[in-house]
Amino acid sequence: MPEATELETIYSAVEETARLVDAPCSRDRVWPALDTFGKWLDDAHIIFSMGTGNRYRGELAFDFSLPKAAGDPYAAALAGGLLDKVDHPIAGLLPEIRDRFTVDAYGVDFGIVGGFRKAVAFFPLAEPQSMKALTELSSIPPALAEHAESFGAAGLDGKVSAIGVDYRSRSWNLYISGLTPEYTRPDAIIPTLRGMGLPEPSEHMLEFIGTSYAMYPTFGWDSTRIERMCFSTRTSDPDLLPARIEPAVGKFAREMPTVHKGEPSYVYAGTVARGEEFFKLASYYQMSSQVSDRVRPAD
Repeated sequence: MPEATELETIYSAVEETARLVDAPCSRDRVWPALDTFGKWLDDAHIIFSMGTGNRYRGELAFDFSLPKAAGDPYAAALAGGLLDKVDHPIAGLLPEIRDRFTVDAYGVDFGIVGGFRKAVAFFPLAEPQSMKALTELSSIPPALAEHAESFGAAGLDGKVSAIGVDYRSRSWNLYISGLTPEYTRPDAIIPTLRGMGLPEPSEHMLEFIGTSYAMYPTFGWDSTRIERMCFSTRTSDPDLLPARIEPAVGKFAREMPTVHKGEPSYVYAGTVARGEEFFKLASYYQMSSQVSDRVRPAD
């Protein structure tokens, strides 16, 4: 377990990063998360992320990986007082995932303003799950079955690398890796998004989508529609398109603190939603030597 001084170093990095995005940082708000998950943070991926949309303005996400031995992050969040017990069927989704499939690692999405938001279960890199198998879970809402055929027709079945559960918003999302240019080029992605009831992306967003390797559809619980679609790409370039057109993203990329060695590592994301599109940037503060590289920007 990290020494208290190491957790203090992490907290100082949270404070420093929060200032970059004008997010209020309260020790009383953040330290309970360090208390709850601190024993795993000496060898975890730790990333900070920010976004340009209304959903993320004034917020800093403090995300980190957890080894399989850490167990269900939702249960730990309850025990640590980070979240009230959720009286909703969504609370049963992660346990069924854990019981039915091999889970290789977990992730936590924690907002320094909004608190514990999401737990993520990652499948082994060599064993991504199929959507068909996921639709057979009793706890999966019918939204996935509604869209599984169209994803499969695009060659994306069998490429689900993780599933995330947002307990506060009662939403969930899939992480689908291995996008191809045939899927992300404008003449393919525009009708795909239109068929999902999502708006046509801007020219900047279309350009970014063309570089992406993964996407994250987000679903609500009581509707079959896709709430938003996030596309992402990983790079060491602090001047990728979102940083060039969004000054706040560029500032974050250039000034984010880091303790890992080697080239900087960023995950840029672009999200298409009804009434809004926005970019996000996740920057790695610490790189794990034990847990597979899986922590991603929140959708």
